[in-house]
Amino acid sequence: MSMFCFQCEQTTVCKGQAGICGKSAAVAGLQDRLTGALITLAKVANRHKAMAEAGDIIMRGLFTTLTNVSFDGPSIQKQIDEAHTVRARIYAEAAGCEDYDMSKLWNEEPDIRSLKTLVLLGVRGAAAYAWHAAALGSVDEEIIAFFPQALETVGKEELTLEELLPVVMETGKINLRCMEILDAAHTENFGHPIPVTVPLTIEKGPFIVISGHDLHDLKLLLEQTAGKGVKVYTHGEMLPAHAYPELKKYPQLKGNFGTAWQNQQKEFDNIPAPVLFTTNCLMPVKPGYGDRVYTTGAAAYPGLIHIEETNGKKDFSPLIIKALELGGYREDRHMTGINGGDRVMTGFAKNTVLSVADKVIEAVKAGAIKHFFLVGGCDGAKPGRNYYTELVKQSPGDTLILTLACGKFRFNDLDIGTIGGLPRIMDMGQCNDAYSAIQVALALANAFGCGVNDLPLTLVLSWYEQKAVAILLTLLYLGIKNIRLGPSIPAFLSPAILDYLVGNFNIKPVTTPEKDLEEIVCSEK
Repeated sequence: MSMFCFQCEQTTVCKGQAGICGKSAAVAGLQDRLTGALITLAKVANRHKAMAEAGDIIMRGLFTTLTNVSFDGPSIQKQIDEAHTVRARIYAEAAGCEDYDMSKLWNEEPDIRSLKTLVLLGVRGAAAYAWHAAALGSVDEEIIAFFPQALETVGKEELTLEELLPVVMETGKINLRCMEILDAAHTENFGHPIPVTVPLTIEKGPFIVISGHDLHDLKLLLEQTAGKGVKVYTHGEMLPAHAYPELKKYPQLKGNFGTAWQNQQKEFDNIPAPVLFTTNCLMPVKPGYGDRVYTTGAAAYPGLIHIEETNGKKDFSPLIIKALELGGYREDRHMTGINGGDRVMTGFAKNTVLSVADKVIEAVKAGAIKHFFLVGGCDGAKPGRNYYTELVKQSPGDTLILTLACGKFRFNDLDIGTIGGLPRIMDMGQCNDAYSAIQVALALANAFGCGVNDLPLTLVLSWYEQKAVAILLTLLYLGIKNIRLGPSIPAFLSPAILDYLVGNFNIKPVTTPEKDLEEIVCSEK
């Protein structure tokens, strides 16, 4: 069996026995079968107005098929079977229907395939955010209804570019709504983020590392480790958790372990502690730590213990037992960021930034702040990502750097100074906290009486997988232009569709930090 996959930044097209991500062709085939089953289920749900019955399985299935979420064939097959069961329950005569054949999509005319793929990858990313919001009790009927509509569009034949383009934009709109309700769920449950300095040193003694995006899982883990003598450290996209008051109040939440997700195979090698993956960012597990990695939620990997949810509860006692058994480091272990720094900051979400908006506005008017950069997105292993480090290092001293998602690990341990008492690097949070960045941009535009595209603001995005695609579609839906995208252009964009995005939104591929900074600075003179 060979695979067809071009959904992440690592590849042009994966066609062999395994993808560059480490996923086997057999598992990739099962993910296609799951997507095909979801498309057929979506058609049935749309016809019979059964969104409530199909909503959860569709949302979970979309999340499962993100890059680096599930490498486990049996758990994917289980979801395929569940999709068939739900389909038959909605409409008995649909039990014998064939699932949509994904090879039809992969063999579509390139421009049609490109737009349909944008929709499919966009709803996969949006579904991940909707999943996290649902875990905190926030479910939006408009979102639940859109997922099957979008999937049915992906499976329709003989659609024109003119018919598909509005669905692409609608996907961006829905993802904005997903990020909005997730932002509200986070702040309602955990409070508004407050800037905090997070150490990278791991204290001696038993500990657990938690990775991914799901703050609800972290809260459960903190509740269950209270008083057990086990410390908890975040990893990757879980770093912003330190800024939430209701999470920070747990004294065993100590600091952050390591850097971005793509370094885990080296950083976790022989780690004397268990690691919990709550979402995507999972890589093939190496023997040096394979006996101490656990998954939960949609994340899954063959041979690992999966912590299931039962009646809304999860039992993390296996991790606590393992942490006590392994014992942690015998002495404090001083770790650093990619650039050698021993601490990082986070917590500059919309409330914090907008609370000092008057200072920011005055600094702009006085000429102390000449430009804003939003340098955000996914990190990855492909060569060329040092571009983002160098861009930040070389950015003029009169500029502010807003950042979010795991791409910040390329530079978040740098000290590049302050402006008016504000650190020049402001970490706004996880990838879904692009919502915070959007709200800040809109507020600044309103204060200056201009459009967002007229602000001295440049978006420099790094992409890796489907959540970054969803965020890009949201920015396009909002009409935001002049985005610089890298380190490479997505392989699923056909030349004609890329030309359309360039022509209508002025999307530009990143070049070199020197050239891009010169062009940005010169354009404002």
